[in-house]
Amino acid sequence: MFYRPQDGHGLPHNPFNAIVAPRPIGWIATRGRLGDNLAPYSFFNAVAYTPPQVMFASTARKDSLRNIEETGVFSVNIVASEMAERMNLTSATLPAGTDEFIHASVPKAECETIDCPRVADSPAVLECTARQILRLEGPDNHMVIAEVTGIHMRDDCLRDGRFDLTLVRPLARCGYRDYARIDSVFEMPRPDEA
Repeated sequence: MFYRPQDGHGLPHNPFNAIVAPRPIGWIATRGRLGDNLAPYSFFNAVAYTPPQVMFASTARKDSLRNIEETGVFSVNIVASEMAERMNLTSATLPAGTDEFIHASVPKAECETIDCPRVADSPAVLECTARQILRLEGPDNHMVIAEVTGIHMRDDCLRDGRFDLTLVRPLARCGYRDYARIDSVFEMPRPDEA
């Protein structure tokens, strides 16, 4: 099968999200004049090491984006597989100003380098300062690029000096209503490594 996105695919559901998968979930926490907000974004990833930078994209001007435009900061909370139901609850369309931490019974803590909440029991949290907000092609697409100014890692997710994904079992978005969790990893040295 071949299709041009502008012509449509003719399938019952758009396959694009399922093709670009699995995608890490950035559980984005923000604070604004209406209060705290927590929402999952699967268009999320790391984009640079030095300084460490991440990006996430929003398919509309949602509370997360408005709060970042207002304050310039946010936290990215990594979703462990046991947090799936709570994360899903925070994806609900709720009235502006609703605190999703409270709505989904997610424990909240304060960040260290920015004035922003974070998920207290997340395996890892990236405290971020927005550097660019880009308007993307399409009716209402936006991308936030940010520098990571602080990193929290739960001690029980560290093994032999490494952040161990088998202990974290992060949740990933696959497309449609599908998710995956990382239960196993393998190591493969690069060809140019000794």
